[in-house]
Amino acid sequence: MLRNMPDTTWQHAREPKETDPTALEFECALDTLHAEPDLGPALEPTDSLPAAPTAAPVYAPTFELPPAAPTPVPASHKAPPSRSKRIIREIIEILAVIVVAIIITTLLRTFVIDQYIIPTGSMIPTIEEEDHLFAEKVSYVFGSIHQGDIVTFNDPILPGRILIKRVIAVEGQTVDLVDGAVYIDGKPLDEPYTHGKESTPLELMGGVTLSYPFTVPDGAIWVMGDNRTNSLDSRYFGPISEDEVTGRAIIRIWPLDRFGGLD
Repeated sequence: MLRNMPDTTWQHAREPKETDPTALEFECALDTLHAEPDLGPALEPTDSLPAAPTAAPVYAPTFELPPAAPTPVPASHKAPPSRSKRIIREIIEILAVIVVAIIITTLLRTFVIDQYIIPTGSMIPTIEEEDHLFAEKVSYVFGSIHQGDIVTFNDPILPGRILIKRVIAVEGQTVDLVDGAVYIDGKPLDEPYTHGKESTPLELMGGVTLSYPFTVPDGAIWVMGDNRTNSLDSRYFGPISEDEVTGRAIIRIWPLDRFGGLD
């Protein structure tokens, strides 16, 4: 039996196998992985690095900015004015102060208060010669003149001069001089400020006519000095219009030892 069986083992071994394309590709891939990589020729050591490749130029759009505005210089950093300009400015400032002071003084003296220096003794002992005093002008703008007030008024004899006397009677009152005493509306007037000096009639100024008892007309006042024996007053030039009154004496400021109010 054995001899008659065909021996096919050798034939199969001798017969070439059919080639599988897929297996063939796999084997080639394995060969490639196991093969030494081709690194090319070995680099020779050198002391200098290779030159870097030159980059291509990059072109960016360009434009011009408008000129910047000049930076303002602070006032503190500016150059100081010249000497001549400083002098001129100081002169102008001084003149401005003087002008303002004159304006304020004029307004005060015209409408509020004024200062006077007494040159005569017609008001002794209440007011002495060379006394400095203030007379205010507001009271008579809003009020009336009262008996006993010490007033300043325009001199009816010498224009431009100011006199100072005491109001003895106002409009409508009757003045009489009897035996050296003053009577108002038939009653003797208490006058401690005369220190007992007699009040007698004086020779009248030219053009003035009056007789005692005398009634003070409307809008007028009768004035007399406290120094009755040395005073030219309404006994000489007659009554004074209220419109001629310039102020009411209120305070003596000089000399200092007699500083104080007037009454």
